[in-house]
Amino acid sequence: MDTLLEKRQFYFIDRTCEVLIVGFLFVSLVLGHSLSQSPIMANDLIANTTISAPTLFEIRNSIKDEVSPELRKERFEQRISNKYRNMQVNNVADGVKHVKTVRYYNGHPVKINIVEINQKVAFDYEVKPATAASTLNNRRTLRTIANNTNSIVAINGGFFKPQTGVPLGTLMIDGKLYTGPIYDRVALGIFEDGYDVGRVQLDAKITGNGHTIKIDNINQPRMLSSYILAYTRDWGSYAPASPQYGVQLQIVGNKIVKASANPLFIPENGMVLVGPKDKLGKLFGAENVEIEMSTNPKWENVKHIISGGPYLVKNGEVFVDTSAQRLNSIGGRNPRTAIGYTRDNDLILITVDGREGSSVGMTLGELAYFMKSLGCINAINLDGGGSTVMYVNGQIVNRPPQPGGIALSNAVVISRKNVNVW
Repeated sequence: MDTLLEKRQFYFIDRTCEVLIVGFLFVSLVLGHSLSQSPIMANDLIANTTISAPTLFEIRNSIKDEVSPELRKERFEQRISNKYRNMQVNNVADGVKHVKTVRYYNGHPVKINIVEINQKVAFDYEVKPATAASTLNNRRTLRTIANNTNSIVAINGGFFKPQTGVPLGTLMIDGKLYTGPIYDRVALGIFEDGYDVGRVQLDAKITGNGHTIKIDNINQPRMLSSYILAYTRDWGSYAPASPQYGVQLQIVGNKIVKASANPLFIPENGMVLVGPKDKLGKLFGAENVEIEMSTNPKWENVKHIISGGPYLVKNGEVFVDTSAQRLNSIGGRNPRTAIGYTRDNDLILITVDGREGSSVGMTLGELAYFMKSLGCINAINLDGGGSTVMYVNGQIVNRPPQPGGIALSNAVVISRKNVNVW
C-alpha cells in the first residue's frame, strides 16, 4: 500500500510540474505573439493557420527529451526497486534487469523469470526479433541464436511450423518483412521510441495489364488453394509446389521474367508468386508490374514486428481473445512466454516454467493478470510449452521441459546496436 501511495504521489507531482510548464510555455507563446503584433481576437486564433508555434504534444516531448540520462536511469532503478521488492533482482546492463520469483496458484508453485528493459537507459542496446538462420526453413537452440547475435538476453519468439521452422505469423526485422500474418493474430511493433500492439493484416497487391490482384501472404505455408503467395530468397532457393491448376511467376524488379507450373528459382533481387492460373494468368504478357506490400495497421516507421497471440492485456485491461485468434489448442496450465510494455516504455519479457512438480505453469488468464500486475498496458502471449526458454548473459536461466530448450525458428533478443543479424 505504501508503494502504491508513493507512486501516486510521485506521478501527481511529476504530472503537476509538467502541466505547469506546458501552461507557462503556451501562455508565453500567446503573449509573445500579441506583444509583437496587433491584438488577436479568439476567432483569429482559430482561423489563423500561419502562426508557427509548437503543439502541446511537441512541448511535452521536448520536456521529456530534456530529462538527463542520469535522472532517467535513477527513475528506472526506482521503478524496479519498488516493483520487485523482496525478489531476486540482477543487473544485466544499465537499463536491463533480470528478476527471478516464485508465485503460488492454488497452493502450487510457479517459477517465473522476468527481464525488464528501458531502451532510453540501455541506449547501447536494442530489442529485436532474430531468425535461426539466414533462411526461414531452419531451427536452432536459443543459446545458438543468442550467440550468433551477440545478445545479452533472449527469449523464444513467435509460433513456427515444427517440421520446417518457418515462422507462422508476421515477422519484420530492420524494416524488412520476412513473413506475413496468419488469422490476423496480434503482434508487437517495435519503434525507435516505443512499442505498439495490434492484430496485423497484410495489405499487398500486384498490378499489371490493367488488373490489380491481391497477394494473400508472404513466405508462409499454403492454407487455401485459391491463395496467391509471394516467396523471397528468405524462404530458400526455390518456391514450393504450385496448387492444382496453379502457376508461378518469377519477378525481378517490375518485370515478369518467367512463368511455369513447376517450382521456380527465387531470384536474389525479386520474388516468385504462386497461385491459381485463373488469377495470375491475367498478368501474362504485361510489360511492367507493380507490387505494393505493407501491413494494416500501417505502423509508420516501425522497425521490427514479432507475432504471437492471443492478447493478454489490451489498453490496460486483461483481454484474452483465444477463440478470435484460433488458439484454443494452447489453453490449460503450461509453460508460457509473454512480452508487453508499461506506460513508462519499459519492455517486459517473461518465461513461466511448467510441467514439473516445482513449477506447474500458468493458464493464459493467470498469465494475463500477472502481466497486468507488472504494469503492462499492452501484452501478448508468445509461443510456449516446449518452446519456452530464456537466456541471460550466457546462461539458460529457466528450466525448459527439454534441457536447454528445443530448436527454435525465431527469438526476441536484446543485443548491442549495429550488430548484424544474418
